Amino acid sequence: MPIRIPRGWEIPESRVTPEALVLGRRRGLALGAGLLAAPATALAQGAPPALPPAMRNTRYAPGRDITDEREATSFNNFYEFGSHKTISRAAQRLPQRPWTVKVEGMVESPREFGIEDLLRFMPLEERVYRLRCVEAWSMVVPWTGFPLSALLDAVRPLGSARYVVFETAAIPAVMPGLRQSWYPWPYIEGCTIEEAANELSFMVVGAYGKPLPPQNGGPIRFHQPWKYGFKAGKSIVRITLTDRRPVSFWERVQPQEYGFWANVNPEVPHPRWSQASERVLGTNARVPTQIFNGYGEFVAALYTGLRNERLWA
Repeated sequence: MPIRIPRGWEIPESRVTPEALVLGRRRGLALGAGLLAAPATALAQGAPPALPPAMRNTRYAPGRDITDEREATSFNNFYEFGSHKTISRAAQRLPQRPWTVKVEGMVESPREFGIEDLLRFMPLEERVYRLRCVEAWSMVVPWTGFPLSALLDAVRPLGSARYVVFETAAIPAVMPGLRQSWYPWPYIEGCTIEEAANELSFMVVGAYGKPLPPQNGGPIRFHQPWKYGFKAGKSIVRITLTDRRPVSFWERVQPQEYGFWANVNPEVPHPRWSQASERVLGTNARVPTQIFNGYGEFVAALYTGLRNERLWA
């Protein structure tokens, strides 16, 4: 039996500071220093650098196991690269740097943000959110990002702004799906200003502690976990605030099946299939779908008095 002789400089593991706290403090110090420095310049085109560390926000517990990273990054909807789920290899051609996002329209201070500046100056955190596709499959992903409200605060929306519109990149040289000319490119999605201000509305820049891969909408996408996944714009290049309700991509393509609101409701079937249950990506288990995808406590009040609206698809 080996005999262990303790050394004078050792401390018990219970007294060791958790890694997440150390990394979080380090990022806080770096952010403070960055506010005094000039904005970061865009990197040369290529793979993004490592994602800054971000603390997990446990307020949004998903109630399910996290989906295996390989599953979540190899089963993807991104029609700009093809109308099938195996677009991950083709999507690698999408340049992640340099990348900018214009925020314009009904705002006091329209701006163009470099992705590096967003990574430096936005309040990054990790949130484990469910994602429910209208096709009745789902996954759970640890996303890194920041509240959409933080980005809007930087441009100061006008009181007359009622909607937020998201536009996905359209680069024919690397996106073969754009040849499908019957689709109304570029991909447009939108939400109300009240939905945008909700605490769950999240701008995503990473997943699984890494930069967001292009097949999942890198370098920056949008996610509202109480809505069907098609409401999330990927690889965003423009955000516009307006007083007119946008007609989104799928609403324009198939208005009889897809509407503006697209909140998750198990009791309202899609015209071609039931929404009562969903297939969990990776396990193929069938589980009951929850109203608002389980996030009703945070968002149900947004839809009070909208009984005449088509809220669920």
